[in-house]
Amino acid sequence: MTGWLWPKALHLFFMVAWFAGIFYLPRLFVNHAATADEPVLDERFKMMERKLYRFITPWMVLTVAFGLWMLAAGAWRAYSGMMWLHIKLLLVGLLVGYHFWCGALVKAFAEGRNRRSERWYRWFNELPVLLLLAIVLLATLKPF
Repeated sequence: MTGWLWPKALHLFFMVAWFAGIFYLPRLFVNHAATADEPVLDERFKMMERKLYRFITPWMVLTVAFGLWMLAAGAWRAYSGMMWLHIKLLLVGLLVGYHFWCGALVKAFAEGRNRRSERWYRWFNELPVLLLLAIVLLATLKPF
């Protein structure tokens, strides 16, 4: 059983690092959308968004990689009949899609093409919170 502990620990570590960024990046969007008429702040937000997105993308890749390592090492055979794992993997897929959507928004802001309001970004910011809650509950409680 100790063979699972390293990939599991690293999976959790990189997931926490990824979520720290995925929670903060949309908050930058909220503030950027509110101050887009101020050129100095606009450029500062563009730089911060670009750097943060580039910084957290490797954490996403490593989170997924260590999760796949655990599946390939035998968990998939052990849990393939458990619906909770299938739902968790679907939610992780949605989260990866959310990450790339954030990347598209970083690009839109950088090119001056943002058309969404500060309020929209406030709601957008809540999506990863809900996904994280569902993923943690599934992985911990293992319902179904």
